[in-house]
Amino acid sequence: MQKESGNDNKIKKTINILTGKLDIKVQLNDTKTAKELLGILPISSNVNRWGDEIYFSIPLKENIENGIEEVDIGTVAFWPPGSALCIFFGKTPASQDDKPQAASPVTIIGNIINLEIIKELKKVRNGEKIDCT
Repeated sequence: MQKESGNDNKIKKTINILTGKLDIKVQLNDTKTAKELLGILPISSNVNRWGDEIYFSIPLKENIENGIEEVDIGTVAFWPPGSALCIFFGKTPASQDDKPQAASPVTIIGNIINLEIIKELKKVRNGEKIDCT
C-alpha cells in the first residue's frame, strides 16, 4: 500500500467513468496527460464504439507521450488526433490478433481496476451518455 504524502507527486489517482449502469474505475499513471485529465474533470460526453473499444471526446489537447498502437485489454488511453479518451476491452478493426490495437498511437494514461466489468462493456452503445469524474 502506498503512503499518502503531500510532497509525493507519484501518488496514483483513480477516476470513475460512468455510462448506463456501469461504473468503470480507472487507476491513472504518472503521465503528463493523466495529470492534465485530472485538472479538467468532470467531463460529460457521448460514447463512440470502434470494435471492442469505447472512446469519447474530451476537452484536452496534449501531444503523444510514449505512443503505442497495440495495447492490453483494460487499457485506458488518450488519442490525440481525436482528443478522445479510449477504453480498450477487446479486438478493434485494426487488430492483427485478439489484442486491442488503436487506429494510431495513443498515450496510455491508466488501466481499469475492476476488470470483471470488461464483459459488460460490450453492452455499451454508440451515443450513450458517458461521464468521467
